[in-house]
Amino acid sequence: MMQLGFPLSPEPTIEAREKGRLMFAGEIDFLKGVVAMDGLPPADRMEVCFAGRSNVGKSSLINALTGRKNLARASNTPGRTQEINYFTAGDQYLVDLPGYGYAEAPVAIVEKWQRLLKAYLSGRQTLRRAFVLIDTRHGVKAVDEEIMALLDRSAVAFQVVLTKADKVGKVEQERILGQVRGAMAKHPAAYPELVMTSSEKGDGIETLRAIIATLE
Repeated sequence: MMQLGFPLSPEPTIEAREKGRLMFAGEIDFLKGVVAMDGLPPADRMEVCFAGRSNVGKSSLINALTGRKNLARASNTPGRTQEINYFTAGDQYLVDLPGYGYAEAPVAIVEKWQRLLKAYLSGRQTLRRAFVLIDTRHGVKAVDEEIMALLDRSAVAFQVVLTKADKVGKVEQERILGQVRGAMAKHPAAYPELVMTSSEKGDGIETLRAIIATLE
């Protein structure tokens, strides 16, 4: 049987699962919101970031990972989050990037966010992996391709996390997975495994916790 490129991440080992559980069961705190590069905290530990289109379910995923209902604030207005939000988790930073692809935000604000996003992604030495969130209902869109191309140029490894997997049936899931895999094949910085999640049902959350907790 031919091996598919970009398979779903396997179930974590018992050890990795426990490491993930312990990391996210510990103290997790909001550190600060950053609006310019000079506001970033010291680069004294490894960090991972979460990037995604507005309304992709990023806040819900971060809340599910941390087991806290309101750690990352979900907004009903796409593009409301204008800061890079830093959280401390054990000896790592979790970084929530501003949503991109917002149609209703003023052009000047969008350009400012894009500059900040690009500066962060290309200039943060301690960034170990970016998790690019893709809505399972919609697949990879042109604006996602732009972020992935930026990550390629910045030599930042990124892993695609599919969100809201419970919102579509198995047949549609497979179709979207095929589309995502085709898109990933063009990006040298793409990590070769996908994670499919549902923040509502808890699917894939333990796997993602284990991945984050075992990064080196």
